[in-house]
Amino acid sequence: MPADHPDQVRTIEWRDGAVVMIDQRLLPQQEVYVTCREWQEVARAIETMVVRGAPAIGVAAAMGMALAGGTARDYPQQAFRDALQDATKGLFATRPTAYNLKWALDEMERVWTRADLSPGEVAACLEERAVAILEEDLESCRSIGRYGAELIGGEEPVVLTHCNAGALATAGYGTALGVIRAAYSRNPRLRVLADETRPLLQGARLTAWELMHDRIPVDLITDGMAGHFLKSGEITHVVVGADRIAGNGDTANKIGTYSVSVLARENGVPFYVAAPLSTVDLSLPDGSHIPIEERASEEVTHLAGRRITPMGVGARNPAFDVTPSRYLTAIITDRGVAYPPFDRSLRRLVLQGRSGQCAQ
Repeated sequence: MPADHPDQVRTIEWRDGAVVMIDQRLLPQQEVYVTCREWQEVARAIETMVVRGAPAIGVAAAMGMALAGGTARDYPQQAFRDALQDATKGLFATRPTAYNLKWALDEMERVWTRADLSPGEVAACLEERAVAILEEDLESCRSIGRYGAELIGGEEPVVLTHCNAGALATAGYGTALGVIRAAYSRNPRLRVLADETRPLLQGARLTAWELMHDRIPVDLITDGMAGHFLKSGEITHVVVGADRIAGNGDTANKIGTYSVSVLARENGVPFYVAAPLSTVDLSLPDGSHIPIEERASEEVTHLAGRRITPMGVGARNPAFDVTPSRYLTAIITDRGVAYPPFDRSLRRLVLQGRSGQCAQ
């Protein structure tokens, strides 16, 4: 059953050997849940944005691998591995920018390549690890919220956010909206301005829906209005999510984030990125190496299935842009807050996280 409260909405769940996820394309008008029983169905759900948001995509990919393991559990060893390799490649090809996708598939590969277990035993371990990744993501978001709330000061803060980095973009609670939720619980005078986030309107459809259900005051603005409100002095903080963060702190997020960061810097407003360490890709020295997904032009030329442009006009549709690290005040992670120089602070937090995992 749908939950009454977005913090209770499990964006994605493992239920009776299947993956159940809310169809985010239909929100806020309809709450429809999709059930996937094959990894190919999960891949299609990621590709078509039934599920979206880097952490949620990572959880979905992990559960897709668990489905692949369950389907192949009675195969001979080599056929089992071949099937899992095919699933890994298929899921990896769905969305190139979100690093949590690769991170989750790497986590699952550590399980399915174990030589000491039978295919049936590996399949059980894949399911166990996928569920654990979901629960870890929930706790990760709450940690991000706790760290980030410390940075949202002032008597009546007004926070601008772009796209949706909330419960719907994660296993629950959210990254950027996790910071906002935690800050609001401390200071109920906090207000939010949410960019609509063209072309798919994740801010208008999803962020506004979540915040209204949480009864956090929110006003929707068009993307082009952000500069006006930043210049007026009304906005006190900007908090956004991330799909991939390079080793130097350059951050890929929903298209339009870069523009907001420049406007924030011009007007002296702190600009924060909130993301788990699983979003940090230390293999990339800077943002120029982050692959940027370009989606169908119809997402720009059409709105709610109806054409809004002249017939035959071309359209470009990069889904993300890269914000240079010089525009970031800090990166709020589940292991603490990273400050410039990010190449040092991020590496330190990642290494601390890995050592903590090894110690457990």
